[in-house]
Amino acid sequence: MNWQRRLYSWAWQLATPLVRHYLKKRARKAPAYLQHWDERFGSQLRPRATGAIWIHAVSVGETRAAQPVVDALRQAWPDAPLLMTQMTPTGRATALQLYPDAEVRYLPYDYPQAVQAFLAAYRPRLGVLMETELWPNLIHAAAEQNIPLFLANARLSEKSLHGYLKIKGLVAPALAKLRAVAAQTPEDGERLRQLGAGDIEVCGNTKYDIQPPPAQLELAETFKAWIGQRRVLVCASTRDGEEALILDAWLAAKQRLGDTLLVLIPRHPERFGEVARLAEDRGLRVQRRSAGGPLDTATQVWIGDSMGEVFAYFACADLAFVGGSLLPLGCHNLIEPASVGVPVLFGPSVFNFKQAAALALAAGAARQVGSAAELMDAAAELLADGDSHRAMRQAALDFSAAHRGASVRMVELFRRKLSASGGENRA
Repeated sequence: MNWQRRLYSWAWQLATPLVRHYLKKRARKAPAYLQHWDERFGSQLRPRATGAIWIHAVSVGETRAAQPVVDALRQAWPDAPLLMTQMTPTGRATALQLYPDAEVRYLPYDYPQAVQAFLAAYRPRLGVLMETELWPNLIHAAAEQNIPLFLANARLSEKSLHGYLKIKGLVAPALAKLRAVAAQTPEDGERLRQLGAGDIEVCGNTKYDIQPPPAQLELAETFKAWIGQRRVLVCASTRDGEEALILDAWLAAKQRLGDTLLVLIPRHPERFGEVARLAEDRGLRVQRRSAGGPLDTATQVWIGDSMGEVFAYFACADLAFVGGSLLPLGCHNLIEPASVGVPVLFGPSVFNFKQAAALALAAGAARQVGSAAELMDAAAELLADGDSHRAMRQAALDFSAAHRGASVRMVELFRRKLSASGGENRA
């Protein structure tokens, strides 16, 4: 263990009171943060089975992105149990919904003893870290216990690279211990190489492989019946500060938008009530999904206060705006609405989906706006222009279909690396 990793591990020990304080603070809005604390600190190690395929996906987006990878892994190892780990309550809830037969738990924080005990108890057949989950002690512990560990759907922005380069002495030795890295783009691969990763292949983005669940498409038909013949603008994964901008712009554009229904789906469930109040405070007629039943014809704003139904909202929409993009937070998943043929709108901040945004714009599947006012201008224009709207719908379907296959390529990479090292037959 070099001095940087010793300092890092020591810092985790010192930070324990701050970590506990952080969890309690988050629990004020999301009480689920108070649950399963022992798991976060490496206790409650009672595995259902050892030798599982283990996927770590930090939160909701990564957990959804793992779904096609899990499907491909299960085809490759159909008899292996599945272990899913997360870091957030919403990620955990999503995993429980998507993978009802899996063992789902929190991954311990990166204390050396905690991650060592976790791996020793579960003894996974292999581990897959989704996107940019770089936990040095975890990666080193997996190597020490001869557990093959892969980084999948890996991405690294230029900004993140500059931050990681400041601690390259800590991160580079860990990256070198990974069995392989499946990068989303050549640019991601090159940045990871600069940081110290060795065996890198560009496989694409698994988010293109996600298929809308049939049950969600059926629910969308129910939503359409509830809504009636009105046009629908869905604003999904909105973040704190964005909803106020959207609502003010919505009011300013009310005459041009007519009886169009605005659907707001906040990214974080603890903000559902807050966002409903923001709309009510502006004198808008509001209903919540949780109330169930058809929408009143006078309802102007529908709050999507439910979990796991995003595809149903998108599939009943005429247009979709993807949040995190009006403010400098990085756009959320713009591929999901495109996959059900919904034209996509997003703001100026797209660093989380930079390549996908560029490809969607080039394909004619999306439009980029500079502000909430421009968002409503674009929505009014597209809803009034049937030809442009139909062209964008088809472009969205073509765009999402053109980039599929990343998950299969990743699992093929895993199998090759395991076979080359004799790990294919590992119990």
